Amino acid sequence: MEALIPNGHTRPRQLGRTAATGPEAVSVSRAAPALMPYFAAMSRNLGPMRWWPARTPFEVIVGAILTQSTSWGNVERAIANLRSAHLLTPAAISAAPMPTLAALVRPSGYFRQKAKKLKAFVRFLQREFGGSLKRMFDTPTEILRQKLLGVHGIGPETADSILLYAGKHAVFVVDAYTHRIFGRHGITSGKPQYESVRALVEAALPRDWQLFNEFHALVVTTGKIWCRKTNPRCAECPLGFLLPENSPLSLIRVNGSHGGSSGHKLT
Repeated sequence: MEALIPNGHTRPRQLGRTAATGPEAVSVSRAAPALMPYFAAMSRNLGPMRWWPARTPFEVIVGAILTQSTSWGNVERAIANLRSAHLLTPAAISAAPMPTLAALVRPSGYFRQKAKKLKAFVRFLQREFGGSLKRMFDTPTEILRQKLLGVHGIGPETADSILLYAGKHAVFVVDAYTHRIFGRHGITSGKPQYESVRALVEAALPRDWQLFNEFHALVVTTGKIWCRKTNPRCAECPLGFLLPENSPLSLIRVNGSHGGSSGHKLT
């Protein structure tokens, strides 16, 4: 794998560090799992993901807020509306009348609530950082994350998407695809909390924003194509050979090799 350049916002963690402590650690492995084979298998099969699809960092932020509880196709339609109306800057969102903004983001669903969330973010940006995204993203990761979590409508997944994809901070975004793949592969069990899984991944991989970006994008794509909620396609999945032997899904894997040092060949 090519060398990746860290962004300097956070100090690298020691590899192999325990993922989490306290009650949240119950549902995850005691030792950080080996996730680089997962990255390698998905990367060989899918290639570079080039996420996040956006023209500017602010557009990434808008997309991260609008994508809550909807599909990306719906978000793209809403963003196209905002672009046509020249409302893809913090100042423009701030000045837009609420009914106008809500109507433009209607394709993303829950449009009135999401218009309020966009307004809340630009107020936060102006109040805390004088409207400057650069000043915002120059803030140390953990401090900025806590500030973002205090903004109306921004939860952990949205905050981490903003940090990683718009700000190039080394945080990992956990979503439903992460929980599904990790659960089926025995990396987690039960119903692990968001922060447990985030800490687990950040301990198991080199602390680099580009690696976290690519790994998350690969997980999402693998979840959509193969590791579906129903009727998973384990026999074709690039991660099929990594399923634990005692998993019910291992019965539908392709027998044979998948490439790499173990002699397996990717399907």
